[in-house]
Amino acid sequence: MSLQIGDKAPDFTLKASDKSDVTLSSYAGKNVVVLFFPLAFTGVCTTELCSIRDNKADYEALDAEVLAISVDSLFTLDKFKSEQGYNFPLLSDWNKETAKAYGALYDEFVLGMKGVAKRSAFVVDKDGIIRYAEVLENAGELPNFAAINETLKSI
Repeated sequence: MSLQIGDKAPDFTLKASDKSDVTLSSYAGKNVVVLFFPLAFTGVCTTELCSIRDNKADYEALDAEVLAISVDSLFTLDKFKSEQGYNFPLLSDWNKETAKAYGALYDEFVLGMKGVAKRSAFVVDKDGIIRYAEVLENAGELPNFAAINETLKSI
């Protein structure tokens, strides 16, 4: 299933790296950038999330929160967050339900791994509507952060 601009964003509740529950609908009234990334501690994922970390003030200025999701365990994500100093929630989609709902799940990834999240970016507006959707087939590519920021500026 591929989500489109204008669709209602599927709600989710996932465990954050600090073991708390994070629910998308609890962010109603705020814009949210929902990022899916394949695996913690890998080069491109680290680059992507460090970019978000280093530019978090830009997202805050646009009244946007960032939620980053992978299929890693919350324990792995806690270590990743701690080592990299990420200043936004890392959420575990261990059961792969959220990535699947967003059309952001590889059937087969590298090295025979199955069920890994595709690098993806969604902008969900204050009313829970998808305003930007990008699902990348090539895990070596980064989301179009300029387009994400332009979308946030326009809503």
